[in-house]
Amino acid sequence: MNLFELFVKIGVDDQASDKISSLSSKLGNGLKTAAKIGAAAVAAAGTAIVAIGKQSIEQYAEYEQLVGGVETLFKTSSDKVMEYAENAYKPAGLSANEYMNTVTSFSASLLQSLGGDTETAAEYANLAITDMADNANKMGSSIDTIQTAYAAFAKQNYTLLDNLKLGYGGTKEEMQRLIADAAKLSDTVDAQSMSFDNIVEAVHVVQTEMGITGTTAKEAASTIQGSVASMKSA
Repeated sequence: MNLFELFVKIGVDDQASDKISSLSSKLGNGLKTAAKIGAAAVAAAGTAIVAIGKQSIEQYAEYEQLVGGVETLFKTSSDKVMEYAENAYKPAGLSANEYMNTVTSFSASLLQSLGGDTETAAEYANLAITDMADNANKMGSSIDTIQTAYAAFAKQNYTLLDNLKLGYGGTKEEMQRLIADAAKLSDTVDAQSMSFDNIVEAVHVVQTEMGITGTTAKEAASTIQGSVASMKSA
């Protein structure tokens, strides 16, 4: 007789002793099953913790590498880029790593178009990334296709302009038309320039005119889906 059965027998009238063994056996088996389930749950939780820990280490390793890229590109203005990256979940719905990864994909061309002005490049890069997120959010496009389009613009390749769904085709002439239209709306755009920084500004002006600008931040503040996405990125 195990200890549990003894306690049951002591606490119950002997007249029911023939039923006690059955009762204690069932309860004992139930506790054993519960113990097994508990052990399995602990093992599963341990596996999940290990997986999360591994992912965290990988994410941080990527973070360190990306920070190095930002510092190389932006030098004395890298702190500003890092500040934008850390807060990118608010206006763009991106994690710091996603932000820095996007920045480093086109900023060499942006710096070149701005004559190496790292401070101004940081501002234009942030504008471009926020516009990318807003476009994907409003137009229902994949953010990857928008990022690819901007990376192409940085190399003077305009075939992916129609990825932005702004009503312009994928040709140099259509990009010139977009710039010309933006110049009519704002004096911040040079109607004759095809430099990358001017393209970034022109796209921003057109998207603002179309009511696209600011949609990601607005959704994050006013909808459950947007809030969850923002929280995940944060």
